[in-house]
Amino acid sequence: MAGERPILIVDDDRPLREALVEQLQVEGEFEVDQAGTIAEAGERVSSPGARYDALILDVSLPDGDGRDFCAEQRRQGRRMPIIMLTGSDDDADVVRGLDAGANDYVAKPFRIAELLARLRAQMRIFENSEDAVFTIGPYVFRPSAKLLQEQARNRRIRLTEKEAAILKFLYRAGTRPVARQVLLNEVWGYNAAVTTHTLETHIYRLRQKIEPDPTNACLLVTEGGGYRLDPMGGAPA
Repeated sequence: MAGERPILIVDDDRPLREALVEQLQVEGEFEVDQAGTIAEAGERVSSPGARYDALILDVSLPDGDGRDFCAEQRRQGRRMPIIMLTGSDDDADVVRGLDAGANDYVAKPFRIAELLARLRAQMRIFENSEDAVFTIGPYVFRPSAKLLQEQARNRRIRLTEKEAAILKFLYRAGTRPVARQVLLNEVWGYNAAVTTHTLETHIYRLRQKIEPDPTNACLLVTEGGGYRLDPMGGAPA
């Protein structure tokens, strides 16, 4: 199973927000942060090291319009999926939200199962799009292009399909180590002909490409019978 995926919920309705947090975290698929105002949401998304794979954003907030906040995130280059929540299903409202850069619009009251399905669908689309960009140490990782860019040294590292898949899965796992067999099954599928030696060979080659010192890995770390990605490892102090 993939690691917890960070989600930010922005809604001033505390009972609804807390119910969403509980439901989204129940299976360990998501790690949910929350905010009740645009100001709080702005602090969270702009804080150092902040990473959200998706935003669930209410239209009507005490200190402004969620659609304006959505548009601002797009202007700042944030491309993660944004799902708007609204008390109105008026067509003009929906169009304005989509024009602001929202990926989807859900009218209240809604079923949690429907919201979850839409969230997962948007995240799948995003992760396979050209817009999906992640930071790993000194690199900008573009999974769809199978490319790492080290901007400080103007260097581009081409990855194989399997190497990109390994990095993408470990990134989604956050700071938790992923067992070798789990990673093997996720990247290669349940193929009896593929052994953990195959994975270890790919990890070795990947470290040769990305680690400042491959003999002392700081980005792709061996831990707990598997591997863990340290997104801050190797980053300039």
